[in-house]
Amino acid sequence: MLRNLWSRLKGFETHLRQNWGRDISTPSGRRNAWWHFQLMDHAFLRVLWTNLDEIAPGVWRSNQPSPKRIKRYARMGIRNIIYLRGEAPKSHLLFERETCAQLDIGLHNVSLSARNLCPADEYLKLLDLFDRLEKPFLMHCKSGADRAGLASAMYLIHAEGKSVAEARAQLSFKYLHLKNDSTGVLDFMLEKLEVDQKNAPQTLRTWLQSTYDQTALSHEFAQKRAARSG
Repeated sequence: MLRNLWSRLKGFETHLRQNWGRDISTPSGRRNAWWHFQLMDHAFLRVLWTNLDEIAPGVWRSNQPSPKRIKRYARMGIRNIIYLRGEAPKSHLLFERETCAQLDIGLHNVSLSARNLCPADEYLKLLDLFDRLEKPFLMHCKSGADRAGLASAMYLIHAEGKSVAEARAQLSFKYLHLKNDSTGVLDFMLEKLEVDQKNAPQTLRTWLQSTYDQTALSHEFAQKRAARSG
């Protein structure tokens, strides 16, 4: 009976997650999207907890901001936002897109993953944004722990000339990043970059273009994780 109840609850949650929050053009759609944002995207947890930090002059990281927070960031001078959660039209993106348009803030989408490595092209797209965006700018994912951490580390390496050792501090428990979970694949990627740079000095962009192998690194990380758990 408990298993059946749990299955029903999971089914209801999946229905809400997949079918609510995809329209803010009508009063009922906006109301449903607001509840989706609060409950399914856990916005209520981020009312006071922002994970906001300035990692370099004019470059900020955070968790998913609400429209109210975006307005506050606009008053801080933020001119561009790098949205690291892809382009799925769900409540969080719809509200953010609307608010940025109202405030004349540039919103730029990059699809990163917290638990999987991405194709090199997606990381290179991020470096291109770093090169051309007007500061101050903000980058964020959902919790501001993993994707925002990797993007911040990449910024410091690419734009600030920091070492990988220095940049890896962006992936730390300070921001609620967990190295011993599947999200540790992001740490593993930076570790491989550091080793490869010692063997053959190269920029992050060059490494992504010529050395980085998404499939091989993912497989190696999975093997190492399995060996630890076994």
